[in-house]
Amino acid sequence: MNVVSLLPSATEMVYTVGAEPVGVSHECDHPPDARRKPSVTSTRVDTEGTSAEINEGVAEESDGDGIYSVDTGTLDELDPDVVLTQEVCDVCAVGNRTVSEAVEDIDASPRVVSLHSHTVDGVLDDIRTVGEAVGREEEAQEAVANLRERLDRLRERAEPLPDERTVVLDWLEPPMVAGHWVPELVETAGGDYPLASPGDVSTVRDWDEIIDTAPETLVAAPCGFDLAQTVENFDEIAERDGWREIPAVERGRGYAADGNAYFNRPGPRLVDTAEVLACCLHPDEFGSPPADTAAAPVRIR
Repeated sequence: MNVVSLLPSATEMVYTVGAEPVGVSHECDHPPDARRKPSVTSTRVDTEGTSAEINEGVAEESDGDGIYSVDTGTLDELDPDVVLTQEVCDVCAVGNRTVSEAVEDIDASPRVVSLHSHTVDGVLDDIRTVGEAVGREEEAQEAVANLRERLDRLRERAEPLPDERTVVLDWLEPPMVAGHWVPELVETAGGDYPLASPGDVSTVRDWDEIIDTAPETLVAAPCGFDLAQTVENFDEIAERDGWREIPAVERGRGYAADGNAYFNRPGPRLVDTAEVLACCLHPDEFGSPPADTAAAPVRIR
């Protein structure tokens, strides 16, 4: 079966259930084998600038030909039976509409499977959906059971600890409070998340509102930014008025994180994200997040 995955999280799901794609998107980077697959997509936005510059570029391209393009020639050569895409956010990854239009221009007639979950349970269901689509249903069920077990163990361990008032930002300029599955992950890790509920979309918030929330832990995990890029751009929030008075900053609990690989990628590694959050919220119990790996945030002092 020829599977083309145009979504990083779906690519991880394909590998998790024991299958392998024949083609991927330009953003698919995990596991490392995915980087060796033919890329079928590209972006018109320069993603190497600051978050403010990228935000401006996204706005410009959204008003034009769109942020992403699909190489229909390469897609046609791959002769896909299944194409995996998404409907969660047309800014974060190539969307279902763009993919469906591209599929109409190739000789094959693949099944297009579009993932659209905004909650942890939904993401786990997506793993089952991908497993069914690629003929690995049993493997998907086993993977989901293992992930749920890890979440349950983490929740049980964090349950007796005091809730840490937490804010997670998935964009810096303008500041955007992370929604979707993030509120659940924070709560599982022993936190209180006052600015969003499970399943809410991520929203731009006024900086004063974030300050007034008085977060005891603040994590910056911009969508598409790896750990180094987040650290490089951290001044976009650290230089704002009131930054040093935020309780999280006073306590040394302001973190930069790999938003690309973890917080904003709704796949199997969301469980890793919950475990990383537990280290951020309760380092005395779970240990400090390791700063020498992209799997965890780095503390900003």
